[in-house]
Amino acid sequence: SPAYPQGSGGLKHAVPSLSHDKTKNNKMRPNSLILYFWLIAHTAFGQSSPKFSKEAVLADLSTLRVSLEEAHYDVYTYTSPSSFETRYEAVKMSIVKDSLDLLEATNCFQKLITVVNNGHTEIPFPGQSYIQYAYAGGTLFPLEIAFEDDKSFIRKNWSREESIAIGSEILSVNGQSIPDILRQMYPHISAERPYFKHVKIELYSFPRLYWQVFGPQDAFEVEIREQGETKRYKLEAINLIEDFEKKRRDVLDAQMCLKFYEKAAYLNPGNFSGDEPVYQAFIDSAFAQIKAQGSPNLIIDLRNNQGGDNTFSDYLVSYIADKPFRWNSQFTLKTSKFLKKHVRANYDTTSAFWQKALSQADGAVYAYEFPSYAPQAPEKRYQGKVYVLVNRQSHSMAAVTAAQIQDYRFATIVGEETGDYPTLLASQFEYTLPKTGVLVKVSKGYIVRVNGSTQAEGLMPDIYIQDHLLDDKDEILEGLLKKIP
Repeated sequence: SPAYPQGSGGLKHAVPSLSHDKTKNNKMRPNSLILYFWLIAHTAFGQSSPKFSKEAVLADLSTLRVSLEEAHYDVYTYTSPSSFETRYEAVKMSIVKDSLDLLEATNCFQKLITVVNNGHTEIPFPGQSYIQYAYAGGTLFPLEIAFEDDKSFIRKNWSREESIAIGSEILSVNGQSIPDILRQMYPHISAERPYFKHVKIELYSFPRLYWQVFGPQDAFEVEIREQGETKRYKLEAINLIEDFEKKRRDVLDAQMCLKFYEKAAYLNPGNFSGDEPVYQAFIDSAFAQIKAQGSPNLIIDLRNNQGGDNTFSDYLVSYIADKPFRWNSQFTLKTSKFLKKHVRANYDTTSAFWQKALSQADGAVYAYEFPSYAPQAPEKRYQGKVYVLVNRQSHSMAAVTAAQIQDYRFATIVGEETGDYPTLLASQFEYTLPKTGVLVKVSKGYIVRVNGSTQAEGLMPDIYIQDHLLDDKDEILEGLLKKIP
């Protein structure tokens, strides 16, 4: 996860922590094998998965339920008490084995937490189990998919069947239709709506999630529609490390970058996290170069961005703002006995942020005010026409920042609807379940976008251009460059 204080003003979106190489294409970048070497450094060969008794898993399931009800800002925002209770009882009744491994336990807990339907309240992808499976010679489904218009299309073909064309619609796998498969994946993906669940499937990758939900498979019978004709293939599973992780490209690829086109300067600020002085130095240098170049237009790219903390985004926005600004119109938090115990054990209780949480009554919801942020001095800030690029993979603080910019009319937003809401339940804090050690992330805050809208919807761009993941073209950037006079 991004390295910034948990529970601060930032939203802290949790995504797979894979590193990325720089390439010319903005859409996706090669994995760079950082994950592969991380596996080598952190996993012992032959290490067996931990086992937990039925009683231990049931105890942690109960802890998860209580902690969600007590510590979440409002666990029933997007679900009902009856739906939550029904899911809890169903998961509880499904735990019948005397002993469960870590993956089985994680799957159970995910099925409860996802009924909350909140993208920032989640149990992450079971990375430890995935790593152990990798070193046991694990194999995966050989096709990556992307979603457009509620249909599933092949984005990458890692199989030996080279005749399968990128962009073909995939209809079924091993006799199950793609809609049926997705319905079985959804209980493992925390998100407010199906659109965002599809975003996360693209993010985590369909092959990984297929393994998590359906287990190892040696071969796959697939139905594919190519140019109106339905074809059937039998595909062998591929090696997880050599044929997948070492070759695949990751969706989240935000990297600090400045370049110049004939009509505009292009700035990718990277994620809103990491080393803040380094980040600010890059932003300072970038805007100095943009000013020296005299570019009449500026494009800021917030696509494929995992978000982060508002201290980073505010600094960026200060260079295009013409008046003081805030990143929200309302920010409220809930404190609880559960949260206070966690804070006292893990955080600096002398900070103003945690002092306020500890001083409130258990269960209290209270406002936390952020002061207005001043724009840069006129001689430093950019004063030409500004465009901000977003897509469905503009996560968390990236979506909130784009909405902030739109609401203050600091720039024109270009691209497609974001998966994340700009008014959302977020401000995560993390804890582990006591018996199994499974990590849980819970939203303790509620953020309302600058214009005050509380609609459950993604950020809608001012200029809509769809981002097709099925090819290596950059439709949004290239489309905007054609539109700029």
